Amino acid sequence: MATVKQMKAVARSRAGKGAARAERRAGRVPGVIYGDGKPPFNVSVDHAELKQRIYAGHFLTSIYELEVDGAKHRVIPRDFQLDPVKDLPVHVDFLRLGEGAQIRVRIPVHVKNADQAPGVKRGGTVNIVTHAVEVVCSADDIPDSIDVDISGLEINYSKHLNEVALPPQVKVVGRIDQTLVTIVPPSGYAGRNEGGRRSRRCGRRRCGCCRGSGCSCRRRGSGRGARCGSGCGCSRRRRSSRGEEVTPVQPRVCCRPRASGDPYSRGRWLWVPATRGRRRS
Repeated sequence: MATVKQMKAVARSRAGKGAARAERRAGRVPGVIYGDGKPPFNVSVDHAELKQRIYAGHFLTSIYELEVDGAKHRVIPRDFQLDPVKDLPVHVDFLRLGEGAQIRVRIPVHVKNADQAPGVKRGGTVNIVTHAVEVVCSADDIPDSIDVDISGLEINYSKHLNEVALPPQVKVVGRIDQTLVTIVPPSGYAGRNEGGRRSRRCGRRRCGCCRGSGCSCRRRGSGRGARCGSGCGCSRRRRSSRGEEVTPVQPRVCCRPRASGDPYSRGRWLWVPATRGRRRS
């Protein structure tokens, strides 16, 4: 059962922009209580107390017993508005809860055992795709968070919502197979195989034409010093600074170490305007 917290409020006799500004000048935040088939009720709460509860977390998923002039209202915060510059609360909305009320809330997603994941140990980074999941449940059965255990997650693998155990009284709104957490590879991981080593291509790390992840020569195990034939195989076209379309010249040696006095051993592409044909440097 959810823990009910206590908060005090004061009834407001007037509504509107002028009355709300007067409350803010007095150090209070205007708000409203609505729902459960009853008319809305204007209130105001202490600014310092509301700010502390908002920044403490779980504000929109906590149940409060709001005491207004001796009368107690069982409510849950539905929304709050912050100042766009100072990030201070300027307004708050409370939803009145009846007996056995079913409400829709957004539950935060928490990642567990991230340091034990094999993908993190190999240099991957945890990427939280979905930060909160919208569910429908009873006001007394609101979970604090959705815990996602990624202790066995590898690089390029994900954890979905249907793989996480949820309480039986909680119903998910929307897709049940949405992605929650994934582990993204480190920079340069595309040129490595599953064992974490460089793939046995011709050995070149970058192609000079498209600045890609490496040479796409299909000659495996050729080693350094071998010719890659068609080079990086990039078919992209570029445009120069003047807008002219340029095309690559036939590549030189892709992977051979540079020899002294050999101007073509770098393996770079020479970009020339397509209308002028090819030329040699």
